[in-house]
Amino acid sequence: MGQVFEKSGTNENGGIMKRLLIFDLDGTLIDSRLDLANSVNATRVHMGLAPLSNETVYSYVGNGVQMLMKRSMGEGASEADLARAQEFFLDYYREHMLDCTTLYPGTEKALADLVSAGLKLAVLTNKPVRFSQAIVDGLGIGCHFERVYGGNSFDQKKPHPMGIETLMSECGAGRENTVMIGDSAVDVQTARNASVQAWGVSYGFQPETLVAHPPDWLGHSMAEVAEKALAAPVRE
Repeated sequence: MGQVFEKSGTNENGGIMKRLLIFDLDGTLIDSRLDLANSVNATRVHMGLAPLSNETVYSYVGNGVQMLMKRSMGEGASEADLARAQEFFLDYYREHMLDCTTLYPGTEKALADLVSAGLKLAVLTNKPVRFSQAIVDGLGIGCHFERVYGGNSFDQKKPHPMGIETLMSECGAGRENTVMIGDSAVDVQTARNASVQAWGVSYGFQPETLVAHPPDWLGHSMAEVAEKALAAPVRE
């Protein structure tokens, strides 16, 4: 039998348990593909390499900046080269991370509606936290989140459950009232590792990875995500 997922409830000690939605960032809330591709290719040119296609760069995103650099620089890159590339990439991306990045359609309204209904929202991404916070603030949605955590916020990145476990504790949410929402297998695996529900979105960077790691539910827009979350009760 599927879980009943209500907006709020009462725990065994009589306290109010909040409903928590945890969002991935890139490919879920924001379309940052072009800024990431431009920053990776500026780094490759700086390192004496030819640019990659944008689609290739998009396929490398999702496991943090260190893995992005390893994939982007190629198997022959030394540790020293990777360190130099990462330093350049971070400096370049810091200056250009909002050049072309936008919210996906309906995102701001969906988040505002969820908060108005009393749901707790958070961001859990493998992007460095200072960039993540700057982006959500720059795009005008930072006010909707209880917490914004990045790939360097904890000792372990997604798909380790540490981030979800911390957010549940800080936001007063139980597992049955927590959902991880994202566009890739990494997000589904994170949810599974934390024993919470996994919702996917089809419009992001790596929806093809959801075939091997299917979420409990798949939405095609942020409006659909909000509608699903606001329905009461919601069953898996």
